[in-house]
Amino acid sequence: MTTKHEQIIAYIEQLEIGHKISVRQIAKNLGVSDGTAYRAIKDAETRGIVNTIERVGTVRIEKKQRSEIEKITFAEVVNIVDGAVLGGKEGLHKTLTKFVIGAMKLEALLRYVGPGNLLIVGNRDRVHQVSLEYGAAVLITGGFDATEEVKQMADFYQLPVISSSYDTFTVASLINRAIYDRLIKKEILLVEDLLATHEEPITLGPIDSVDTFHQLVRETSHSKFPVVEETGRIVGMVTAKDVIGLSASDRIEKAMTRNPVYVHPHTSLAAAAHEMVWEGIELLPVVDEQKRLLGIVSRQDVIESLQTMQKQPQIGETVHELSTRGFQEVTKEGTPVLRGKISPQMTDSLGILSTGVLTTLMTETCLRLLRKYHREDLVIQNFTLYTLKPVQLETMIEIVPKILELGRNQAKLDVEVLTDHQVVGKALITAQMIEK
Repeated sequence: MTTKHEQIIAYIEQLEIGHKISVRQIAKNLGVSDGTAYRAIKDAETRGIVNTIERVGTVRIEKKQRSEIEKITFAEVVNIVDGAVLGGKEGLHKTLTKFVIGAMKLEALLRYVGPGNLLIVGNRDRVHQVSLEYGAAVLITGGFDATEEVKQMADFYQLPVISSSYDTFTVASLINRAIYDRLIKKEILLVEDLLATHEEPITLGPIDSVDTFHQLVRETSHSKFPVVEETGRIVGMVTAKDVIGLSASDRIEKAMTRNPVYVHPHTSLAAAAHEMVWEGIELLPVVDEQKRLLGIVSRQDVIESLQTMQKQPQIGETVHELSTRGFQEVTKEGTPVLRGKISPQMTDSLGILSTGVLTTLMTETCLRLLRKYHREDLVIQNFTLYTLKPVQLETMIEIVPKILELGRNQAKLDVEVLTDHQVVGKALITAQMIEK
């Protein structure tokens, strides 16, 4: 039996792209409370099937595929630039292909404006009109209004005309930053990326017998299975070790491990790997918001995907890449050492090296040392910073790691940060191997 929440999500999914919805409308049409409708709409927004705009409302949008995640809709542009929609609200769901800055004469501008574009321009009424005629939406900077004629054209062509109080440079920077962040997000592998290549999981029910478990083992050569109810909700996991000593007629619910560790489709693979290491498990169920089983990922699946990801070229830079970009790896007595100068972006409000950047640099240095020993599949299990002194801007620092223990599954390292041969930072780091 589906819940009211699921019914609302299904209702929203069948609405046409561009359809406006509201809490009151959902509550009235489906006979639910305003609170239930509100929570479902927020969930739909998280799933990427609606977008909410201040002073406009919530609009049904097309869910982007992973390959199109860097694209943004005009509705999202409104939120990014804190804008107001002056006209063309029916086109808010449309996707932005590129933006053009209108810092040129009208004749020259026509070569760059086309369908799906967003023209960023000031209070140039004629340019607004021509842009809409050529199929491009308009973003007016400086907080200026549009003429009634432009607003009517926007409604006719279903192309948004947006006004933002920011200047042209700020608006372009905000949109570019949003697209850039999506490129980084696109590179991060999620659990759902693995599920797309997997078959439906083989499951058992709580009332199935241990004999059924043994039959599945013989048929599949697997020894671990999720246990789900008739509704598809996961209630446990059962392994060959769990059924030892039980008779063939005993029920699975007697042997299974209840409340198993699970992840959601949007969990990153790195987080899933850490969960597997921390809990010491080989299989990880993937569930939806109602804990219904969607699939299973194994430790080997996760490792192989992470290894593939490490070999891919990077498009967008994360804080991690930005923190290490100005540093060079040098070899000192056979040990890889990071050496570089503290730049303004690496400091805090007091002008000294940020603690977050420092821990990133220390962690990266230790991982590079461990990779020399072919230990590539690692997660940091513990980081203890027990010496820290202020490091000023423009200071040259050297980060030196030292292995204290190196076992089959775990490594313990001491790492020092030096400036002018003086220790300004010292930490103890423990790293855990992700075994296949």
